[in-house]
Amino acid sequence: MVKAILVHRAGGPGVMVWEDVEVPDPGPGEARIVNTAVGLNFVDSYMRRGLGPFGDGEGSFPMNYPAVLGFEGAGVIDAVGDGVSELAPGDRVAYTGLPMGAYAESRVMPADQLVPLPDDIDDQTAACAMTKGITVEYLLRRCYPVACGETVLIHAAAGGCGLIACQWARHLGATVIGTVSSDEKAALAHSHGCDHPIVYGRDDVVARVKEITGGLGVSVVYDAVGRDTFTTSLDCLARRGHLVNFGQASGPVGSIHLSELTNRESLYVTRPTLFSYISTRAELLDASAELFAMIRLGAVRIKTNQTYPLKDAARAHADLDARKTTGSSLLMP
Repeated sequence: MVKAILVHRAGGPGVMVWEDVEVPDPGPGEARIVNTAVGLNFVDSYMRRGLGPFGDGEGSFPMNYPAVLGFEGAGVIDAVGDGVSELAPGDRVAYTGLPMGAYAESRVMPADQLVPLPDDIDDQTAACAMTKGITVEYLLRRCYPVACGETVLIHAAAGGCGLIACQWARHLGATVIGTVSSDEKAALAHSHGCDHPIVYGRDDVVARVKEITGGLGVSVVYDAVGRDTFTTSLDCLARRGHLVNFGQASGPVGSIHLSELTNRESLYVTRPTLFSYISTRAELLDASAELFAMIRLGAVRIKTNQTYPLKDAARAHADLDARKTTGSSLLMP
């Protein structure tokens, strides 16, 4: 038996409990991992509340209870099943994506979902970087490829994805505008490549974006906030600009009329998910290799700003929901 965080129903952080679970031997094509570090992501909060990344409202994502949360972690393989030839016991690996189950001391998962870790990428960096870093890779390199000289807007610029996105976009030669909730977070975002932090709630975001861009607007908005920022994001876009809504921290975006896009000069809106961009092993390995290269180059710095014992995951979720966290957070088994 090992310990894991389980949820027996959708709800607030209090539904998370520290319990014994049985971890089976790996079956064909599977590997068993002893987790050394587990990443904390806002999508975990969605899942806890029953608001999945593929759904449109509370309770819309089907969950089989009791469930172990978590999509991201790093650790050491201690057993492999039949047919697994690329990996062996003792290998250091990291992972992100389905199936859930990272909030555990040990787990079994498909071996083709595991990424071998290079010697110069430590477990804690990997556990912080896999989900958020590969998300940024697909957002900036594949969903809307950012070009040198463009101006981009990143909401929640001081968050885990935001800090990585600011650095990566700046490395690509973009001018980066970011929204944050406080002067402290503005300073943090600025130190990670955000040229123009905007404190929402105090500053007029649309007016500042138009001022910075000479009235043109930005080429693309990367928006993980959702409902509260959707209209603002549209209003910040240049002609034929792209809104990439990849999260819903404030709640899901409601129905929109296509005329809203026409009236704002032929805009584009997309709602991608990480899982559709790493659906094959080749995509997963290519994306993680590019992420590791950016870390190795120093273009992207991964900093763990909060660390919690895994058994205190409920406290971590409470802090996450209250917007008390910045950058990346870890749960330590």
